[in-house]
Amino acid sequence: MPNTVPEDHLHVVAAVISDPANDRRVLISRRHIDSHQGGKWEFPGGKLDVGEDAFSALERELNEELGITVGKAIPFIRLNYVYPDKAVHLDVWRVLSFSGEAHGREGQDVQWVDINSLRNYDYPQANIPVIRALELPSVYAISAADRMGQELFLNRLDQALQAGLKLLQLREPRLSEQDYRNLAHTVIDRCHKHGAKVILNAEPALVPELGADGVQLNSNALMQLTERPLDDGFMVIASCHDQAELKQAQAIHADAALLSPVLDTPSHPGADTLGWPVFSELATDASLPVYALGGMEPDSIEEAQSHGAIGIAMITAYWEQFKGQVL
Repeated sequence: MPNTVPEDHLHVVAAVISDPANDRRVLISRRHIDSHQGGKWEFPGGKLDVGEDAFSALERELNEELGITVGKAIPFIRLNYVYPDKAVHLDVWRVLSFSGEAHGREGQDVQWVDINSLRNYDYPQANIPVIRALELPSVYAISAADRMGQELFLNRLDQALQAGLKLLQLREPRLSEQDYRNLAHTVIDRCHKHGAKVILNAEPALVPELGADGVQLNSNALMQLTERPLDDGFMVIASCHDQAELKQAQAIHADAALLSPVLDTPSHPGADTLGWPVFSELATDASLPVYALGGMEPDSIEEAQSHGAIGIAMITAYWEQFKGQVL
């Protein structure tokens, strides 16, 4: 994993531990009252020792705190957060398997909590983007009905939904307003039947009107806002290309950002791209979940996550290479 830890930040590992009996539940623990941010809940973990790598620290901390031995763990999200009294680099891993019975080995309270109930607990602020990220899938598909034709697009959408697609952006700039509305009604109905969310690339007011789940803000609209355009019952995702736009997304309390273009794409060959090193630096410093967009393939998820992304967003590669499998 790239080293993007600022010199003045304390490097801390944290674990999102999945319940072996129910992968929708994760483990949280309560900080001792006399510790920093005492009494608040958190994802278990702790700071790295001198010369220690992140995974070794994760293994050590989870054994010391919870009495478990890590089996399989993968990078999840990394972010920087500045508190009034300290700055931390939070290096979060998803623990997919472990041995032993998790318990508060240091006397702390621990609890298995459904992902959808995590917001009911009080956390240090650096944990909030982690919760947002847990609520998001690793793949964000973007529609291509105009270039594919609506019939083929809807057919592919049905296949994707049956295979587990959970987040779709309806982006069709060439459609008239009425045609967009008509397509949106169809797409929203199909997606909601499968528990998938639809994000409209349109005016925010259209979201509650059509019963969609959120809005995708283009960078121009984003930079003109002074506050979040929809209440917390809806998702707000921002399209960003640089640090200033990411900071604006954070300022209006967006739920996530698309950061692009990461790599070269067939539709824009030779265009300036961020590349993974710059993407990693920007995403890690953003303090909100970031999807990688531009040149992504279905097998790019692990690489994107290793560079601080929550997942990937795709247009062409998703619809043209989708074979019916869960991505």
